[in-house]
Amino acid sequence: MRRTAAAAWWAVAVLVLTSCSPEAPGVTQPASSAPAPTTTVRTTPTAAWPAPSTVPSAPAVTWQVGARPLPRRPDGFGEVEPTPPELVNRALPTKDLLPPPAGGRYAWTINTVPADVLARSTWQPACPVKVTDLRYLTMSFWGFDGRPHTGEMLVNASGAAGISRVFGQLFAARFPIEEMRVTSPAELTAPPTGDGNSTSAFVCRPARGQTTWSAHAYGLAVDVNPFCNPYTQGDLVLPELASAYVDRSRVRPGMVLAGDATVRAFAAIGWSWGGSWHSPTDRMHFTATGH
Repeated sequence: MRRTAAAAWWAVAVLVLTSCSPEAPGVTQPASSAPAPTTTVRTTPTAAWPAPSTVPSAPAVTWQVGARPLPRRPDGFGEVEPTPPELVNRALPTKDLLPPPAGGRYAWTINTVPADVLARSTWQPACPVKVTDLRYLTMSFWGFDGRPHTGEMLVNASGAAGISRVFGQLFAARFPIEEMRVTSPAELTAPPTGDGNSTSAFVCRPARGQTTWSAHAYGLAVDVNPFCNPYTQGDLVLPELASAYVDRSRVRPGMVLAGDATVRAFAAIGWSWGGSWHSPTDRMHFTATGH
């Protein structure tokens, strides 16, 4: 990805990590040592989620994400390998980290960053954004398992409301997302496995292959379903096992395509899409900075 600002000391952490309704009365958030939340729980009506007897069964888990490290290339990334058959039409179930939304309705919160969330994030004092300039979002999404889930994301305060609207539109369209969670520090130095698919925003790291800060380090970029929407430059594919998704003529769930509803939703809040770039082509990437 193209990025701005400076951070030479973290250049090795460039592994793949692997897109308004009026406010309603709030719901009290759990106690935290962080400042009081800036906004509170809101919901948007959607089509009713099926009764428990008709909820589809979760697909069998046939792939363990992160289980097999890849040999490294000279550039530090993993060796690009053919996509395993289990991931050619990726539809892994989602593990719930937060309670799913009630009644299959889109629900979202925008809060200052709780202390426990900050502690498990990649934020450090040397990062180019202050904690007070970040917001902690929770948002509903549909999994590839056909079920509604609740995800979490750290974003820049300036984009928080817009991002919550974008994912509300994706929820209404039942665009599938495998997982949405805050990136942990261990992921920055973990061996590459090439099979990650977490939708995320803030990650305090440099741009890939560079020493300047990524737009993610400011909370001003979101990666959507990285495995389904890989980054490519020359012979490099990230995630490294996602080559089956480089062919965009073979449309599968979770893919972002030129001019589609996901691209339009981000464009409506002024964010551009890395899939329109030529070198690199960053199909997962949406950015407020153009980088």
